[in-house]
This record gives sequence, structure tokens and C-alpha cells, in this order.
Amino acid sequence: MTTPPPPSWWPNSVSEQDEALYHRAGFGRTAPLGTRPALVVIDVQYRTVGHERVPIEQAMQEYPTATGTRGWDAVDNISELLAAGRASGVPVLFPHVAPKDATTPGGFRVKSPTLASPDPAAYEFVAEAAPVDGEILVPKDHPSAFFATGLLTHLVQLGVDTVVLTGCTTSGCVRASAVDAFSYGFRVVVVGDAVYDRTQTVHEVSLFDLSSKYADVLDTTTARAYLSSPGA
Repeated sequence: MTTPPPPSWWPNSVSEQDEALYHRAGFGRTAPLGTRPALVVIDVQYRTVGHERVPIEQAMQEYPTATGTRGWDAVDNISELLAAGRASGVPVLFPHVAPKDATTPGGFRVKSPTLASPDPAAYEFVAEAAPVDGEILVPKDHPSAFFATGLLTHLVQLGVDTVVLTGCTTSGCVRASAVDAFSYGFRVVVVGDAVYDRTQTVHEVSLFDLSSKYADVLDTTTARAYLSSPGA
């Protein structure tokens, strides 16, 4: 029997020895998806990609937190997922970085001061993946979309059983949100080519570990089909 090719997100930066250790530990199983998903778009704001489709080094001249074309490629896939989810009535929620000021709590001033951009335009949603009227906005100050926000209450009220995560960064807010969603008992999907990060190595390793322990990592084509017919 022919071995199927690895998925598009599969990491080149994880060694076969490391993969074998995870497999030996019993990680990496696939969980069944539910019939009531929500599409969650995390931090797709201009501060994370920049206003122009340029390489990351150039994008960082506008915002130090921008990922440039690495993020824009994922934004195109997020746009496809939004179209599919909206067409089938899947709830869409937008956790997003709230503008930070002198009263914002947290340790970012010491650890990551560039997270607080002084430019109001940095916090605007990227037009290609922006919310429409009636979709739920969830401002946040910390990595997890669940921490000190109303996201959990929204999902419970909507009767959601599966959280489909997109956005950024793979190693930061996406990962923190995936772990919390898993901890709250949701089935978790991370769309591997609809999340993004600053380096390919960090992106790949984060996806590998999420897939091993907390989430099913799907590509956009598979996730789009699921969102189009979640009860199929």
C-alpha cells in the first residue's frame, strides 16, 4: 500500500527521531469533529501583517510585529474559510488585540513592549478577513482568546462543540487559545495554512506539538469542506 503524502503543514524542522518519540508516547491521534463548529479568527489586524504585501523584513519597518507575506498568504486562506462558514451559517468570532495604553494590565511592557503600537491603524482588521455586521468581536489583552474575555460564554450560548482556529501567531495567541479551548472541553481544529508566525521553524514546530496533544491540524481545503457541511 502506498504511504500517503504528509499534509501541507507537516514540519520539515522536526526530526524523525523526535516524531518517533511522540508516536511512542501515544500522541498524535485524530479526534472526531463535532457538528456545531465556530470559526475563530484571532488577531488578523494590520499590526500582524502590515498594510502592504511585502516580505517580513520590509513589513517590520512599518510595525515590528508584522509578518509580511507570511501572514498575507494565510489571510487569503482565512478569507476562503470565512466565505464557507458564512454561507453555511457557522458562527464567526473575532478575538483581537485591544489597543494598549498605560492602564493595560500584563507584563508586555517588560517582555514585549512592541506589542503596544501607538498607531491606531495598526489595530484595524485586515480588510480581506474583516468581520461583517452581526459577527462577534472579542477584544483581548492577553495571548489566549479565552483569558479575561467573554469568548467562552459566547461559545456556550451558541451551542458550539468544535472551535476552528485561524489567525496569529501560531506559537502565541493561536497556541494559547487552542490549549484553553481543549481544556474547556471543545474539540479543536487549527487550520495549518490559515495561521501564521514570524519564522517557519516556530510555525511548524508549534503545529506539530498542537497536533500531537491538543488539536487536529487541517489544511484550508479540508477545513473549508467541514465548515460547508459540518453535520455531514
